[in-house]
Amino acid sequence: MKSGRVIYLHGFASSARSAKAAYFGEALSRVGVAFECPDFNEPDFRSLTLTRMLEQLGSRLAEDRSPAALVGSSLGGTLAVLAAGRFPPQIDRIVLLAPAVMFAKPGHHLLPPERIEQWRREGALAFDHYASDTQQLLDFGFYEDSLGHDAFETMFHQPALVFQGLRDASVDARTVELFARTRPNVTLSLLDDDHQLLASLPRIWHDVAPFLGLVS
Repeated sequence: MKSGRVIYLHGFASSARSAKAAYFGEALSRVGVAFECPDFNEPDFRSLTLTRMLEQLGSRLAEDRSPAALVGSSLGGTLAVLAAGRFPPQIDRIVLLAPAVMFAKPGHHLLPPERIEQWRREGALAFDHYASDTQQLLDFGFYEDSLGHDAFETMFHQPALVFQGLRDASVDARTVELFARTRPNVTLSLLDDDHQLLASLPRIWHDVAPFLGLVS
C-alpha cells in the first residue's frame, strides 16, 4: 500500500529546512507523494517542549484524516514514536533516523549532570541552534517536560524502519539496539555513519521507498 503522505519531523535545534528534510522532500516529490515538514521552532525555540511538539503534530494529523507515514530524525524520531503510540489510526508506519529514544531518562545525553543543574538554577540555557547558526536560549521547562515522555517504553504497532549510525556521538547505538530488540514490528539497520547520517541517505532511501510502497 502506497503511503498517501509523509510528514518529516526534524531534530533538536534543526528546522524544516534541514538537509535531510530537503533530501526526502525531493525524493518524494519525484514519485508524487505529498510531503510536509512542520517547523517545531514555532512560535519560538525558547518555549519548545515535547508536549508542544506532540500537540502541533496532532493538529497537523487532524487536518487530514488520511493515514500518514512519519519520518523522524533524532528528537523527531522520539516524537514519531510517541505519536505512533498516541495517534495510531492516523499513522500507518514510521521511519526513525538516529532516534533519541533515551529521552525521559535522567540526563538523557543532552547535557552532563552539572550542566543540567546550571540549567535548573538559571531557568534557561543557550544551545547551538544549527538551523539559524546562532545560540538560542531554551527554558528548563524543556527538560522537565521531556521526563514525562518515555519513547523507550512507548509501545506501538505500526511497522517501523530504524537507521542508526555506529559512530553517532549523540545517540548511543546500543540504546537503539535495545529499543528495537523487543519490538517485532521494528527493523533496525546499523550504518557506518555519524549522527547526521548524511552519507547514508541514498542507502536509507533504497530501503524506505519500498517500505512506503513506492516501488514494487
